[in-house]
Amino acid sequence: MSMRQTVKVRGGAAVVVAAVLALTLSGCGGSGGDKTKTPEQSSPPQSQGAGTQGPAPSKGQSSEPTEVIATLAGQAGMTLTINSVHRDPGGFLTVSGQIKNTGSESFTRTSDWRGIELKGSGESVAGATLVDKVGKKRYYVLRDTESRCLCTTGISSVDAGQTVPFFAQFPAPPASTSEVEFSLPTFATATVKISG
Repeated sequence: MSMRQTVKVRGGAAVVVAAVLALTLSGCGGSGGDKTKTPEQSSPPQSQGAGTQGPAPSKGQSSEPTEVIATLAGQAGMTLTINSVHRDPGGFLTVSGQIKNTGSESFTRTSDWRGIELKGSGESVAGATLVDKVGKKRYYVLRDTESRCLCTTGISSVDAGQTVPFFAQFPAPPASTSEVEFSLPTFATATVKISG
């Protein structure tokens, strides 16, 4: 019994040490990364940009990702910024970024973003596609077993000045494919490089 108690204490100590290290590292990494990336963030986002430096984008809504792979112009002052095109180990490719309304009025035509594939899925970015020009293949957003897209859902409108994070998951192209063409209805198309 004393051995079990010792194991529990050691396991609890390991959890405490891991939590302290995680808090310390997140505290150190957050302030330094923001200071070094401020000049890149001040550059105009209207044209396609490339940022080869910087960490992967944060999933939190309060902090803006620092890396900009591409910025796509859309209708009525909408812009789509791609911050990450990452090949995941499970055979997926995840595209993530932000959609911003730079116009003066609320944008309500978000139903165009769902495309024609998943009309029953409600508001989503399920209409996004990737095209591998070298492999001559088009990739659509993945779906779960209940035909729901593996993408951002529930965007019914984007108010003036509002920024909405988005993601879409696709089947990963072959490892030899290093770049793909990304498109989402109502936005321009952009060629983006794959990382990972």
